[in-house]
Amino acid sequence: MNLEILTVDDPEQLRTLRGKSKRVPRVTPKLAEFAQQMLETMREANGVGLAAPQVGVLLRFFVVELPEDEETGDPAETYILFNPEIVKGSGEQIGYEGCLSIPGYVGEVARQDQVTVKGLDEVGRAVRLKVDGYLARVFQHEIDHLDGILFTDRLTDPSTLQPVEIGEEESAELKAATEMEAVRV
Repeated sequence: MNLEILTVDDPEQLRTLRGKSKRVPRVTPKLAEFAQQMLETMREANGVGLAAPQVGVLLRFFVVELPEDEETGDPAETYILFNPEIVKGSGEQIGYEGCLSIPGYVGEVARQDQVTVKGLDEVGRAVRLKVDGYLARVFQHEIDHLDGILFTDRLTDPSTLQPVEIGEEESAELKAATEMEAVRV
């Protein structure tokens, strides 16, 4: 069963998306199962990340899955993080972002290039992840959702917001990230 992804087009849904999420007091099997439903919903929508507020739940957790690397054959990377918090960040990257809650648009956003994030995994164990590049961008985007911040709030310039085919936002974002990686290397 897929969950409904809230969008900015609906005023009531926008109020939820703008809400500040509460900390998860304890990771329960029910919450872990809900996170799995979020992963399925995100995959169905061709996304790479989905925060709980985007499905109407104002709790601090998100799911992320980077796609399988077709060139190297590396498997997909999946992350489920409860109460994520950026504890350290450095560098800067500028790239295009899309969002399942803002269908049909991408825009240029500046983010930290490397972040260290602490939180809890799907069984409630404390984890600390140091991520960089595209994955750092995705984590920062999802953590913003937990504070009611949308990528359009962080545009480098409003003129960078541009329409793309609905359902292709994440593909456009990933393509731009791949091109940027090639430039950075």
